[in-house]
Amino acid sequence: MVLTGGIPATAFAQSAPTAQESLVDLANPLMGTDSSYRLSYGNTYPAVAVPFGMNSWTPVTGEPGSGWGYTYDGEKINGIKQTHQPSPWMNDYAAFALFAETGPLKIREDERASWFSHKAEEARPYSYKVYLADYDVTAEVTPTERAAQFRFTFPKSDDAHIILDALDGGSMVKVDAKNRRITGYVRNNHGGVPDNFHNYFVAEFDRDFTVTRTWDENWQLSADTTREAGHVGAVVSFRTAPGEQVHVKVASSFISPEQALLNLKREIGSDSFDTTKAKAKAAWETEFARIRVNDPNEDNRRTFYSALYRMLQFPREFFEKDASGTIVHYSPYDGKVHEGYLYTDNGFWDTWRAVFPFFALMYPERDSQIMQGLVNTYKEGGWLPEWASPGYRDVMIGSNSANLIADAYVNGVRGFDAEALYEAMIKNATTSEGRPKDKKGRVVGAVGREGVEYYNRLGYVPYDVGINENAARTLEYATADFSISQMAKALGKTADAEKFAKQAQNFRKLYDPESGWIRGRNQDGSWETPFNPYKWGDAFTEGNAVHYSWAIMQDVQGLIDLMGGRQKFVDRLDSVFTTPPVFDDSYYGQVIHEIREMQIVNMGQYAHGNQPIQHMIYLYDWAGAPWKAQYHVRDVMKKLYSSAPDGYPGDEDNGQTSAWYVFSALGFYPVTPAVGEYAIGSPLFRQVTLAMPNGKTLTIEAENNGPENVYIQSVTLDGQPYGKTYLTHAALSQGGTLKFVMGPTPNKAWGNAPADAPFSMSAAK
Repeated sequence: MVLTGGIPATAFAQSAPTAQESLVDLANPLMGTDSSYRLSYGNTYPAVAVPFGMNSWTPVTGEPGSGWGYTYDGEKINGIKQTHQPSPWMNDYAAFALFAETGPLKIREDERASWFSHKAEEARPYSYKVYLADYDVTAEVTPTERAAQFRFTFPKSDDAHIILDALDGGSMVKVDAKNRRITGYVRNNHGGVPDNFHNYFVAEFDRDFTVTRTWDENWQLSADTTREAGHVGAVVSFRTAPGEQVHVKVASSFISPEQALLNLKREIGSDSFDTTKAKAKAAWETEFARIRVNDPNEDNRRTFYSALYRMLQFPREFFEKDASGTIVHYSPYDGKVHEGYLYTDNGFWDTWRAVFPFFALMYPERDSQIMQGLVNTYKEGGWLPEWASPGYRDVMIGSNSANLIADAYVNGVRGFDAEALYEAMIKNATTSEGRPKDKKGRVVGAVGREGVEYYNRLGYVPYDVGINENAARTLEYATADFSISQMAKALGKTADAEKFAKQAQNFRKLYDPESGWIRGRNQDGSWETPFNPYKWGDAFTEGNAVHYSWAIMQDVQGLIDLMGGRQKFVDRLDSVFTTPPVFDDSYYGQVIHEIREMQIVNMGQYAHGNQPIQHMIYLYDWAGAPWKAQYHVRDVMKKLYSSAPDGYPGDEDNGQTSAWYVFSALGFYPVTPAVGEYAIGSPLFRQVTLAMPNGKTLTIEAENNGPENVYIQSVTLDGQPYGKTYLTHAALSQGGTLKFVMGPTPNKAWGNAPADAPFSMSAAK
């Protein structure tokens, strides 16, 4: 029997949704937590939050300051912290932790840590509960957008303690016994913040303290009520009867201490712990109810809703409401407070592919807010963010903000200054001068386009000019140019549309006809030598030529032509799965986790654990072999995903690896940005009902569906035969009934004509 967060599977006995069923309780926040630096099965943590909340909360089992704050194999918990961590590779910022003890006081993380068991742990998206065995204390937390409630259940004790650890990196605490409060701030971060960055907090208790103490950065305790240093904390103590509960209401603000208190009063006020928990659960239920899955396979439903839970966490809100109710935000770009929305903690290299297309389809209002936030980022920082956490971070490559902006606009998202974002996109594509710098004075190379002057002059970023991952940059810039051309067309900018459409064909300059792969090219036009298509990194980003050669989303037909036609293209796609997982790791000097994750799953060179190749399976739709896409999509969902702690095939990455599953389970996937089309795969469930944002209902049915019946026999849309291998955004938005008939053998006649294929620049309809 599978256990989910310490809760027996029998607690979820029903296999199909009912009006009373709690969809959110199908989600397992522990999915993906069985991870490490060496091998990722998600690299997630159990985030207790409301959808898109400014703060999340998570138990901590790892070493202080480690990006791996919670791992499933951890044996002890040393705190429950407020977190904003988007990835262990980015690490956390603005974090502080609460913890409860009995007996002699222990304040160091490694000394105070208590043994716990997953059997006495309940992880839900809206609450977390754990038994701290060393202290006979049960700790619980439940969230709002900017606040949370804790409930600690103590045994009989004359020495019951609650610790607030403000962590290392610059912090302050102040104990106010009269008002039963601890206030203060934390400044810990790993970049992307101005000098005046603070996260102000207030913790309000429901009973008087018997003793109060604080500690300094040398772990020295005293009766001082205020401490300020690199790493400080506070302890308040009580006498408790058996089963006595102490409640703590906590809120924070990036703006001011007064705003933190306002957030506490507005979001929690006089609510009880159970009331806050019920509201948090209801917030998740509202979102989950947009997509109701009816299918007898309980495991697949759990995986689906666990993935959906991950998709609805990032980017997180980075705005607050002031006393007048005005939306305001502290800007990590200029250090000032401004009106308007701001979102953060997102790597667009990952999420432009499927997360943002999902928002455009199902969350246009939220997507509009995110776009408004990008306008504010551009005005306050001068550039679009490519990886924000909370401000500009020098991570990954590309100019992928163009893809998600254009995709939103082309698909009808409005309510933001499209001209301002278009200006920002053009700036990215025009110059690398004036980009922001980090605190050490180094240019943040991930902002804008590194090597854009070479790219605009030669049509590619050369291999031999000291710019790493140059071939990958070229391909990503070309895709971004396509997105710019699409937005230019929508805005009536004809000359720009033609210019950037031409640049979107720059991928051709790196296609090597001799090897049949994308290959690095020197400034003089000669090829990178020696060339090994299995070499990771170097000219590519966290992948090799076998992975990146398919990253021509804007012109798959053009790639088919380069590779010699449909059959040769299909053969080359097939070879990705049949070629052994050999690799060259010399660029990194070690086997990075992405390589290992490809190697061990027995899918040849197919590296689903990382983003560059995740769309590749769907390319069979362009080449007259959609049945092969159907087979591989279902195979990946079956073998590489589950709701268990090892349930992802690699880094989850801000919802992207989850979004692949969510879209694929529905039966389609957004390969090409800014065209409003989704390539068809193989629907996982017998029936799914989607409440579209415009009030209409889309029902997806899959007759005869099951583990063996993965092949599409026929499709109808509102009762009419449908033979295309793609669906349009417009058609899905109108609702109706999309019906698949499934079977155990391929129908090779369905969707195999060139006219049935999705959009390509070289075969524009």
